[in-house]
Amino acid sequence: MRITLEVGGAAETDDLRQWLRRNPELRGAVGRALSGPPMPGSMSGGAAELIPVLLTPGGLTAAVAAAVVAWLQSRRGNQTVTINRPDGTQVTVTSERVRGLTAEGAGDLAQRVAEALQQPPQPAPSADGREDQQPDTAERNRP
Repeated sequence: MRITLEVGGAAETDDLRQWLRRNPELRGAVGRALSGPPMPGSMSGGAAELIPVLLTPGGLTAAVAAAVVAWLQSRRGNQTVTINRPDGTQVTVTSERVRGLTAEGAGDLAQRVAEALQQPPQPAPSADGREDQQPDTAERNRP
């Protein structure tokens, strides 16, 4: 699964990318990408930079979550990291809520972030407001 991490500005993005690459587990999984042109009316002078991370089954999700929490704890001022899953789900972590956490609290938060990233995609609501559901096997096999 390919996720992207988004941070406030270019300096913060570069700093987080370097932080992630220092982790031997993540070094080869971290890339660089542009999110596209800025939204009309935004204060951004150019395209925002994203940090794409290729997650393989078996543990990189926990490593990314722990690295993001640790990076936020090390920052001065308020920072926000938004983690985007391919299905559009976003997980947002802010430094104002993690800076004072104990080691145990930071570990718990990293675990919750990792679990949120590993959740299966939610079914999209249909036009009538109900979730789209796959018919059960017996119905799918009828002629």
